[in-house]
Amino acid sequence: MTPLQTCLVALAFVAAAPPAGAQQQRVYQWKDAQGVTHYTDTPPSQAHKSRDIDVRTGTSIEAAPAKADESEQCTNARSNLQRLQGADAVGMDTNGDGKADRNMSAEERKAQLDLNQAAVKAYCPPASK
Repeated sequence: MTPLQTCLVALAFVAAAPPAGAQQQRVYQWKDAQGVTHYTDTPPSQAHKSRDIDVRTGTSIEAAPAKADESEQCTNARSNLQRLQGADAVGMDTNGDGKADRNMSAEERKAQLDLNQAAVKAYCPPASK
């Protein structure tokens, strides 16, 4: 592919980019063993480095700070809390076979909601402001 063709392909991707606020699409640029540059919407099979580029300005976007790693207890408590706060019934496994035997009563649900709210406070890092 000539430099002009490569530039035209890159411009086609930029021109096809959705307007600001629309869903973003990731485009991968990589070189094969012969040094030929490729542009695809699927990641290359080999290991690759990545960086985000603002398609309007062509400049690299600084990566957002990595989210603090949450403990398994925090992740579980947040997941349980979300499920308990939802409108769907929550099943209980009373005989230990891994299958729900009955749905939680309103009182059981409230008790579990309180326990999981306390677990979120105990195990999850405080939200940054």
